[in-house]
Amino acid sequence: MVEGTPPPPKDIQWLLPRHSRSVGRSRELLRDQARAWKIPDDVAETAVLLLSELMTNARKHARVSPGREISARCVLGDELLRIEVSDASDEPPRPRDASPDDESGRGLVLLAALADEWGAHPRTRGIGKTVWFALKLPPGAG
Repeated sequence: MVEGTPPPPKDIQWLLPRHSRSVGRSRELLRDQARAWKIPDDVAETAVLLLSELMTNARKHARVSPGREISARCVLGDELLRIEVSDASDEPPRPRDASPDDESGRGLVLLAALADEWGAHPRTRGIGKTVWFALKLPPGAG
């Protein structure tokens, strides 16, 4: 870091349209942020995968009026990286029992398997919900 340059913020949020391109864009944004925060590659790639799943779910299942945005928020703590995805649907996430032939329906199963913590709650301001996960950081990361 150049002297006089402030450190990157430890809490960042992106608002993206409810569109299929936003899933890929959110992955790019998180990869860039993880590099800026010096998150270890293995943690960053897990975070990118899980963010992609949550963004895909929000895009596909948040059947709301056009123009509503999906919010992705990343918070770097001393021990955890927390990612949140908020959309304007009040429907809580529901794990599916995907068959081996299904091409989708495994996002929440991946979330439960790979995240150290995860959950969902109604948005504190406005309509909709937030689905979040947290990944533990090794000592000295970030």
